[in-house]
Amino acid sequence: MPISINEMMMREIIMDHYTHPRNRREGDASYKTIYMDSDSCIDKIYVQAKIENGILVDVCFHGVGCAISIASTSIMTELLKGKTISEAENIIKNYLAMIHEEPYDADVLDEAIVFMNTSKQAARIKCATIGFNGMEKLLKGDK
Repeated sequence: MPISINEMMMREIIMDHYTHPRNRREGDASYKTIYMDSDSCIDKIYVQAKIENGILVDVCFHGVGCAISIASTSIMTELLKGKTISEAENIIKNYLAMIHEEPYDADVLDEAIVFMNTSKQAARIKCATIGFNGMEKLLKGDK
């Protein structure tokens, strides 16, 4: 996804993932699960991953959230599915760096780049990071 993406396209991608979230379902008992919520928004989501031999063979989530949290978590599931734990941690690290206006590698973020301006709306940072923060915690617990 090119950095030159325009704001209208960014909004369209976010709204598409909000209205048609990918991987929004509940995994079975074989999935590692973490619950994440926000005291400043309606976000209450469960992030789940099925990990086999160090690979995230499936990533999903369920719960309620605002447009930003649902869209960013939907994009995250698409980005991380099929990745090794190390690759997933690198994507998460770069996404969080982007959100906090630190140097990051845009090449690993694909559609997640649509959240590049989130830092301009400080109230939305927690919404845009809730799924990524959850997955980061979930993966750290897997080691």
